[in-house]
Amino acid sequence: MNTPEQPNNPLHGVKLVTMVETLVEFFGWEKLGTKITINCFISDPSVKSSLKFLRKTPWAREKVELLYIEVERRKAVKMAKQNNS
Repeated sequence: MNTPEQPNNPLHGVKLVTMVETLVEFFGWEKLGTKITINCFISDPSVKSSLKFLRKTPWAREKVELLYIEVERRKAVKMAKQNNS
């Protein structure tokens, strides 16, 4: 996932659509709407409407990026534990 140009950037090469789809898969729309309280996750949510809003709203996109990083870290820890069992 990381490349030599940005070895410490966990978001390098990750598209916004991938982040949103991952979060929806992990939490579902309802729980995602409680984690990040924005209308595009609460009222008639869709990936398309969410992307449109997030692309023009930096503060909301930052929240999505931070939650995505947290989810990916949780997945990595869980996988590591399973591999060590």
